[in-house]
Amino acid sequence: MNKTITMIRIVAGLGENENIIKASNELNEIDDLEITLVKTEDELIEAFKNPEIDAVIRGSLKASKVIKAIKDFKSSQTINRTTYINTEDDESFSNNYEFLLAPVGIDEGKNIEEKIILAVQAANFIQYLGKKPKIAVLAEGRKDDLGRSERIDESLISSEELTNRLIETFKELDNFDNDSDEISENYSIKNYYILLEQAIEDGYNIILANDGIFGNIMFRTLVLLDKWPSYGAVTLGIDEIFIDTSRDQTVEGYVRSLKLAYNLAKLRG
Repeated sequence: MNKTITMIRIVAGLGENENIIKASNELNEIDDLEITLVKTEDELIEAFKNPEIDAVIRGSLKASKVIKAIKDFKSSQTINRTTYINTEDDESFSNNYEFLLAPVGIDEGKNIEEKIILAVQAANFIQYLGKKPKIAVLAEGRKDDLGRSERIDESLISSEELTNRLIETFKELDNFDNDSDEISENYSIKNYYILLEQAIEDGYNIILANDGIFGNIMFRTLVLLDKWPSYGAVTLGIDEIFIDTSRDQTVEGYVRSLKLAYNLAKLRG
């Protein structure tokens, strides 16, 4: 008797960029994966609301209407996005780097409270992947740059306050508690100030930018210019799996996003 295969159903948006078609075709060999492409934002929104759909990817449809509809539908929850970067399968990298970069929307991460929520959501996601969250807080200068300008001073002081607030916040979270007053073995939090490269080299898997503008610039530098492999922007704060992708993404980029959605759906069971 043949065993029934439980299909993973993914819906992706097809706009002007047909690379999403080529990407979905590349995954045809996965027996338990069914990808459906839709041509309108309304169809994609309905797929997101459909509990029988395991994951939704924006693909090459426009973002504004889709993101607004998702936020309206999940209005009782705080929604954030974070770019997931992983070099493990990229032969051009000699070392493996895996991390979430946030905030990446230019209007996100405007204050400490927003960044605390974002950090907790990102840590929950990393823990969901079965890994230890390691949060790197960034600022606009080195620690010893204090006094060089009012703006730098404000950023440095804010990063230190955020680091301290995060340490206190995580002590109260049951899923990260190690029943000790000492620093938890289940997560790490460190202020790297402006030293992004050191945070990545040290294996910190949540990079918390000073604000959404800096996060967006980091994303564009790493992913769009330097070709670090992005798997898309994972939507945090909701149970549903939604991955936001660029309308200008390559075939390889869409393949990565589809694979991430598939793997997350498999994890959820």
